[in-house]
This record gives sequence, C-alpha cells and structure tokens, in this order.
Amino acid sequence: MLFINNLKYSERGVLMDLIISAIAQGALWGLLSLGLFISFRVLNIADMTTEGAYPLGAGVCVICIHNGVNPVLATVIAIVAGMLAGLVTGFLITICKIPSLLAGILTMTALLSVNLRIMGRPNLSLLNKETIFSKFQSLNLPTHYDTVLLGFILSVIIIGMMSLFFSTELGQSLIATGDNVKMATALGISTKAMTILGLMLANGIIALAGAILAQNNGYSDVNSGIGVIVVALAAIIIGEVIFKDMSFTQRLVCVIFGAIIYRLLLVGVLKLNIIGANDFKLVSALVIALFLTLPQLKLSTKRKGVK
Repeated sequence: MLFINNLKYSERGVLMDLIISAIAQGALWGLLSLGLFISFRVLNIADMTTEGAYPLGAGVCVICIHNGVNPVLATVIAIVAGMLAGLVTGFLITICKIPSLLAGILTMTALLSVNLRIMGRPNLSLLNKETIFSKFQSLNLPTHYDTVLLGFILSVIIIGMMSLFFSTELGQSLIATGDNVKMATALGISTKAMTILGLMLANGIIALAGAILAQNNGYSDVNSGIGVIVVALAAIIIGEVIFKDMSFTQRLVCVIFGAIIYRLLLVGVLKLNIIGANDFKLVSALVIALFLTLPQLKLSTKRKGVK
C-alpha cells in the first residue's frame, strides 16, 4: 500500500485498473482451474483434453451466438460439448485401455480439427454481438467490475455444486476411484463409470471457462487452448502451497484465490518491465516450478534443523 501511495495520481489509477483487471481475469480463469482440479486432484489424471476442451467451449459458444442463440443457452451448449470431449477421453482410457496422458493428447489433437469445422475459420469475432456480459451493462458498473461480479457469481455456483456433489455417495465414489482404484473396485464401485463421469464433469467446467472467456475477450480462436493447462495448474498449486490443511470446499475456494494471486503476480512482473507479453507462458512455468519446489525446500530445512 505504501508503494501505491507514493505513486502519482495518474499512475495510481492505471495500477488500480491493472489490479482490478487481474482480479477479474483471475476469477474467470479460476473456473478453468476448478475443472482441472477434478481430473488432476480428484482422479489423479493429467488430462491434456483441457487444451482441446477450452477452445471447444469457446468455439461452440461463439458460433451459437452468431446463429442467434441466447448467450446463456450458448454457454450451456458449450458445457455439453465439453462434457462430450471428456466422454471421448474417458472411453479411450477405460474401454480402449489407452494410457490417460496419451488418451488426452489424442482427444486434444482431434479437437483441433473439430473446432475448425465448428467455427469454419481459425478465429471468430463477437463484434456487435450480444454476450452474457451485456446483461450487466444496465448496472453501469466501473470498468472490469462486471467481469469480477460474473466471475465470483459463477465461482460460488460451481464451488457450491461441486461441494454438494462430492458430499453425495456418487461423489465419494468418484473420490475413492481417484484415491485407490483397486480398493474402490473391491467396494463394488464401477471405476470405469466413475472415471468417465469425472472427466465429463471436468471438461464441462473447462468448456464453461472457455465460453465465458471467449465472450469476455470478444472472440474465439482455435489455438487459444495452447498452454491453458499450465495456467490452471498454477492456480491449483499456488492455492495449495499458500493455504494448507483445508477442507474440500475450502480447497476449491483456494483454487480461485490461487488464480487471482497468479494473475496479480503476472501484473507485478509486467509492471516492473522484467518480461514482455510474449514471455507469460515462460513465467507461468517458472511460477509453478517455484511453488512446487517451496514445500520440498521447507521440508529439507526442517530435517536439517532436526539433525
């Protein structure tokens, strides 16, 4: 805060705009991380379908809006499309016995062609089209505040639904499948069905993030999914490293905070002119590596202290 107070008024205004924008983007990208949380943390699957489901959700939503579909309904259709992508990956893993990493890569690669067929071109604009954000124009909110509001509303809804689902017997069966497949099978749980269900839910939420971010950005691009899994992982890892010993619901909330912190870190680095805009993916990888290393460094330090 002292740093902000020492800035000139104009610079302070620009910085606050950057911070609000970072919070807004973090709230929206947090949805993507919630989807990945199901596959990566609950099912223990590194699902590369993420990088295909994200542009799929964006492409389906944008083309639906172009064809006169209501933005809310277009977003729901995008979620269904993402769930179908998860179904394909789940089928490859459980029925075709293809390793999960390879199955995700196969689906992701196929979705590149599918997205091109859906949109008919590499990118598609939403210029002068009604989006879900148009509903907030009547509120006359300051710049980026509509994005923050929608992001937190969706986060509360998704976290609430995930918390309720994973507290049910079906949700617990999904968690058991991710924890120990053999034990889950011994308990009479259909691990194949649970794997497919988990991947469908994960990629449905990821497609939702793609649809919302496409409407926020004003366009959809077939290559927009490149590197998004790194961004989503960053939010999960940062949230888990900073906030520890949390309940399941609290871990989901921490994922959203992790996404916001990640965006604020990028803004800070960008403001210091350390990197260019093209180096964001490199910084993302370095941030994840740093936060993954911190717990190990702390553990090593404690062990040395005990000795």
